[in-house]
Amino acid sequence: MASPAAKQDPYRWLLNGDVEKNTTWRFGAPPNYKGVNKLFEEGRTKIWPPGSLEEEVQNLVKNWEVENINKVKQEDYKIMDPNKVTFSLNGRKPITLEEKRKLGGGYNAALQTSLPAEYRLYDPKHETAETSNKLFTTTFPRGFALEIVQVYSGPPLIVYKFRHWAYKEGPSKGHAPTGELVELYGIGIFELDENKKIVKVEQFYDPAQLLGPLVKGPKMDDSAEKKGKELSSCPMLENLG
Repeated sequence: MASPAAKQDPYRWLLNGDVEKNTTWRFGAPPNYKGVNKLFEEGRTKIWPPGSLEEEVQNLVKNWEVENINKVKQEDYKIMDPNKVTFSLNGRKPITLEEKRKLGGGYNAALQTSLPAEYRLYDPKHETAETSNKLFTTTFPRGFALEIVQVYSGPPLIVYKFRHWAYKEGPSKGHAPTGELVELYGIGIFELDENKKIVKVEQFYDPAQLLGPLVKGPKMDDSAEKKGKELSSCPMLENLG
């Protein structure tokens, strides 16, 4: 049996100790970032000094992602103030937490688009939190790692540049794995209130950096893609980071 220390996540304080013992998780259990932590440590371009502003912001963003993707009840929110927080993508009109949920949350809210339906590589109108999570965990079986590459200002208005990356080692949208590195760069803004809770989130990035690689690789027949999805649903695989 693993020791309690072995279960500690070095970057996500929300998952350590009893902080979330009563939390209701979207996918039925606390997310496990062991695999994506390995990807992060092997592929990061920056190693920030312990206690530095950059390290603190990086860990805050990682904990925010835990909450943003995996929680369903307002009373379980600890990083964000669920009654105040708003979200804005690429300068769009800010939306509330409830409006974000109606969009499907998580990746659905992060991949909103004004493109005509026939040009969409990913259509949020036809996806749910569950189907989008399965798509990306299938496509990126080692997870989708995140690092902060620069911090422009500290709290209460945090402005940072981020890098997300993964390897397309699973099937996606009917296309075979390519093994290629997929990278997404962007700018994020967090506004914190007097209680150090996030009350405003703004993100600026090009979704095509993520979505374009999904339709690379040879077309697969239905049986091959189904087999890939079945492998990705194995309970031993960790959740997406």
